[in-house]
Amino acid sequence: MEKILEGHFFNPTKGNLEIEQVIEELFSYISEKPEKFYDIIVGCDSSSGEEPHFPLAVVVLRRGEGGRFFLKKIAYKDRKFYNWKQRILEEVFLSCQLALYLRENFEEKTKSVSRPSNWQFRYIHADVGENGQTRDMIKEVVGLIRGSGFEPQIKPNSYVASVVADRYT
Repeated sequence: MEKILEGHFFNPTKGNLEIEQVIEELFSYISEKPEKFYDIIVGCDSSSGEEPHFPLAVVVLRRGEGGRFFLKKIAYKDRKFYNWKQRILEEVFLSCQLALYLRENFEEKTKSVSRPSNWQFRYIHADVGENGQTRDMIKEVVGLIRGSGFEPQIKPNSYVASVVADRYT
């Protein structure tokens, strides 16, 4: 968890933000048009090799109007990943950790709002799919995400992991 909480998330408009500032930006974005419906989604990808970095993305979508994203690259100096399965599991583990932290803290922040919010924080996007070598890991990944209390999305529907985070590998 400390890898997620230390350092900064990057947003193209706001620059580098601490995790608390990301939560504030999510809240601010939703508050701009509270009549709209919002999805908050987390996903992760990784570069290849023994010492990969893991771009971890948070996306808030205003349905029908686009959204914003926040990205953090996580690297391990003291840990090696010798195969792609280890990397995939780490991607999902990081996504679950961040999603749990954000959901708990975002819900706490929205308790101060007197009217019901039109947002949901239920999906984690995983960079696995029916095609390719990751198909053998789908059950494992889906179980890990569901066990964390979220609904998994896999390719081709996992755009936060396979498009947003992938862009920063």
